[in-house]
Amino acid sequence: MTKMTRQDILKLVKENDVRFIRLWFTDLLGQVKSFAITVGELKNALENGMGFDGSSITGYQDIEESDMIAKPDMDTFTILPWRPGENAVARMFCDILNPDKTPYEGDPRYVLKRAIERAKKMGYDHYYVGPELEFFYFKNDQGTGILDKGGYFDLTTLDVASDLRRETVLALEKMGVRIEYSHHEVAPSQHEVDMRYDDALKMADNVISYRVAVKEIANKFGVYATFMPKPIFGQNGSGMHTHQSLFKGEKNTFFDPKAKDGLSETAHYYIAGLLKHSKEICSIFAQTVNSYKRLVPGYEAPVYIAWSRRNRSALIRVPLYYPGKEKATRCEFRACDPACNPYLTFAAMLHAGLEGIEKRYKAPAPMDKNLYHLTDIERKEKGIETLPDSLGAAIAITEESKLVKKILGDHIFPRFVELKKKEWDDYRIQVSQYELEKYLPIL
Repeated sequence: MTKMTRQDILKLVKENDVRFIRLWFTDLLGQVKSFAITVGELKNALENGMGFDGSSITGYQDIEESDMIAKPDMDTFTILPWRPGENAVARMFCDILNPDKTPYEGDPRYVLKRAIERAKKMGYDHYYVGPELEFFYFKNDQGTGILDKGGYFDLTTLDVASDLRRETVLALEKMGVRIEYSHHEVAPSQHEVDMRYDDALKMADNVISYRVAVKEIANKFGVYATFMPKPIFGQNGSGMHTHQSLFKGEKNTFFDPKAKDGLSETAHYYIAGLLKHSKEICSIFAQTVNSYKRLVPGYEAPVYIAWSRRNRSALIRVPLYYPGKEKATRCEFRACDPACNPYLTFAAMLHAGLEGIEKRYKAPAPMDKNLYHLTDIERKEKGIETLPDSLGAAIAITEESKLVKKILGDHIFPRFVELKKKEWDDYRIQVSQYELEKYLPIL
């Protein structure tokens, strides 16, 4: 991140006629929380932070210990491009502190910082991630009325959302988010804008900015954008395939030019860690009941715990766009969806991979066959397991995981489990339209 000083920010505020600064952070589930301060309060906020009631934030404090401090991270200052240029609005991400100014253990951003610190202690200077967030444009938030019938990479008059993507890319670039490309995705009215890889903390902030920008620009055009994992039955859902690698300085520790597959021992250990712990962290990277409507065979959503080169049916893929190129060597974890909390998700994947490195897990042989075409017996013979098929199954595994307790910490872990169990209970007692149509006429 570019290091900014208080003087830098005050200068930018004056030069750009900024009158309001929005302080952003997320609750436990990754929903953006925000409050605005005026320019007159900025100096105090930068020095001391701003107090707020933590008991009203999902997953935060109990009411008897509710006083919290939002301390702006000066390196995240940016002007919001969708707001007016006159009397402009800026935003900064915040770290959440206790009243004594120590880091608050319930802050998802702090969970990721702890994971990155573990990697640094193991000698890794950079944990780079490159998430690919997919989303849908609908006519409004009351239904799934599509805007087009385009398909993957279509450039036709069917793709009426080109202007929305264009405006979104321009807005994100003004906010300092580096964009690689944008395109129509597989399903009707489904789209993707890809950010260039970056350090995990900055990228988690960028994911939050991305989701807000996509929705704000859509709203400006009178349509609705959603990151719901599976809004349309029978169509591909929206994923957040996440490319990742570990660097020591300028050296990519995943790369070995002498290895047949170009992957180092470190990369194999990391992949083995992700595979071994994928069930335990599944409720983090796929945290809604709707997530598991996406994680079914046949819709490019990986459910089989295996890894491969190129093969998109595996949970982990090693892209071969640039064979032998050191900086391009990485693994792609394909099960995350864009409704997750990116701070917790990146932390969970990093910890899982580091467990593999630290304990030298042995990666299974890569599976280069289409795993969807194997029978259940064939998959069983090859030792290929599957991800949990519901949030209820996923959270039951998470609840027993020592690793997830270590990842989330003693404060967040029980709150996260409790919230997800309640969500599952709320869902499973509902009577769906499917049940009414199937059973009511005959029973």
